[in-house]
Amino acid sequence: MRDVIEQLKEVVMAILPLAVVIIILQYTLIGLPPDIFLRFIIGVIMVGFGLFLFLVGVHIGLLPIGEMIGSALPKTKKVWLILGTGFVLGVVVTIAEPDVRVLASQIDDVSGGDISNLVLIYSVALGVGFFVLTAMARTVFNIPLKYLLVGGYSLVFLMALVTPANYVPISFDAGGVTTGPMTVPFILALGVGVASVLRGKSSTSDGFGLVALASIGPILAVMVLGVIYG
Repeated sequence: MRDVIEQLKEVVMAILPLAVVIIILQYTLIGLPPDIFLRFIIGVIMVGFGLFLFLVGVHIGLLPIGEMIGSALPKTKKVWLILGTGFVLGVVVTIAEPDVRVLASQIDDVSGGDISNLVLIYSVALGVGFFVLTAMARTVFNIPLKYLLVGGYSLVFLMALVTPANYVPISFDAGGVTTGPMTVPFILALGVGVASVLRGKSSTSDGFGLVALASIGPILAVMVLGVIYG
């Protein structure tokens, strides 16, 4: 019950400042029509309620199951299973990410249908899956994170040289939207679970860095789409 109350406090503190600023602007500068302003108030209430339910669900279900899966995988002593599971989970959790779907629909409109929703979503998901696999390999083989980050972003900047200019900003936006409310909690919990078994409880910090690596995948995936469709 205490956790539920804490989640409610977090939601209120997250939404209240924005709501207060908009209300002040409404009665000082903006002066929106009453029906539009009423829709804003109703929307804030609905967003707050939905965010509260989502956060409770994350703490009750996503975080524990992600860490349990991460803790169970190393006990199998099968590297291919750890890496393969990381890839599959990275793909499916990205497909479920609402932020990715919002970006995909906007890009579909901007591109005039050249890049469809499904093409973008699955390309981004495969990119995330591959780099979650890479992050798992980093934990299993104890590879320094800085080498992977430098190598990954060096490849990003090299790809940017041959990618059509209008696809470059889209690719970096794709990297940002994957760090959404579905992907981050699950991947972090998964990484911490794997690291806690392979490196011990004192080295669970080795499980962090997965999100930084996972963000590289969508950038490269959209750049590849840009080269193909551009």
